[in-house]
Amino acid sequence: MKIEQVIWKKANNNQIIARSEDFNLAQLVLVFGARDLISRNDYMDSIQKKYPNAYIIGCSTAGEIIGNQVLDGTLTTTAINFEHTTVENFSVKVKNFEDSYEVGATLAEKLNKEHLAHVFVLSEGLNIHGSELVRGIKEHLPAHISITGGMAGDDVLFGKTYVIANGCVDENIVSTLGFYGDRIKIGYGSMGGWDSFGPERLITKSQNNILYEIDGKSALDLYKLYLGDYAQGLPSTGLRFPLSIRLSSSEDGVVRTLLKINEEDQGMIFAGDVPEGHYAKFMKANFERLINGALEAAELSLQGIGSTPTLAILISCIGRKMMLKQRIEEEVEAVRDILGDDCIFTGFYSYGEISPNIRNINSKEVECKFHNQTMTITTIKEI
Repeated sequence: MKIEQVIWKKANNNQIIARSEDFNLAQLVLVFGARDLISRNDYMDSIQKKYPNAYIIGCSTAGEIIGNQVLDGTLTTTAINFEHTTVENFSVKVKNFEDSYEVGATLAEKLNKEHLAHVFVLSEGLNIHGSELVRGIKEHLPAHISITGGMAGDDVLFGKTYVIANGCVDENIVSTLGFYGDRIKIGYGSMGGWDSFGPERLITKSQNNILYEIDGKSALDLYKLYLGDYAQGLPSTGLRFPLSIRLSSSEDGVVRTLLKINEEDQGMIFAGDVPEGHYAKFMKANFERLINGALEAAELSLQGIGSTPTLAILISCIGRKMMLKQRIEEEVEAVRDILGDDCIFTGFYSYGEISPNIRNINSKEVECKFHNQTMTITTIKEI
């Protein structure tokens, strides 16, 4: 497994930061970049010319990760030449938000299941129900197949996002990448690091990803009360105060990020589902715990590999970036401390992350979930 990484300064002017030979034979190129760059034909034409035999997949971001750096407004590529692994790429256009489950199911059914080792997903970031997308994929794959990935970003604009599938860039696309073979090892880990505050409350009125009432009262009014002065900046300040959602005391919570609010009907629109009958708790950032969350995700991602991986794909939430600010590279450095200097890093800041929600990666069933506000890591090596 050989890797070449490039930061594209211009469509025909690039900075190679990791290089190997024979990269016209690369089978896969991961592209992460700013929305305005990734949608330009001249960049994509140059990438396709450089790697003519590769599946080219990727997405727009809220920040790019390459090496130990967190960048903004750039375009990065990571080309991979596998020795013992094959890959295949499929994509589906999302026509309606309500079709998210069917989109996931369709993508899963397209994948050849024989010798399938892992599925990596890159999705439209705004017009998709992340939880239903993941459920659709998961329920149409064998239970032992792991799934990781993330949602495209658009910096802090939340305007539109792009996904690249087999070299084509478009809006409202979900792309899956299947890894095949018995000599590829995949690890994964996903952790947050946010502190809960206030009492846990029952969700009494919601619809899919829209929250209306908690404990029979307006959720938006309650949220504003807790946020205090930060409420003036909603919905963007909501990235600083996500919700933890769980079904019962025995279940680990998942974190949900606020995307929009509707003052007319008092609806709060989240990036994932917020089902009635579940319990919700407000959360706020703890800087040290966010860094430790990245470290714990890295430790989990090593369980499925057992030794230093060749490549790590880091997908971290835009909310973490907004909170850590100038300390943002500390979470990447924490991952580096665990995965070592020989592991090559790529990745991006996202509108949502996809990963199994278990601490034991050796479990026979891999229960994948849609997350917000986590650092999610996919580690890869061939043996």
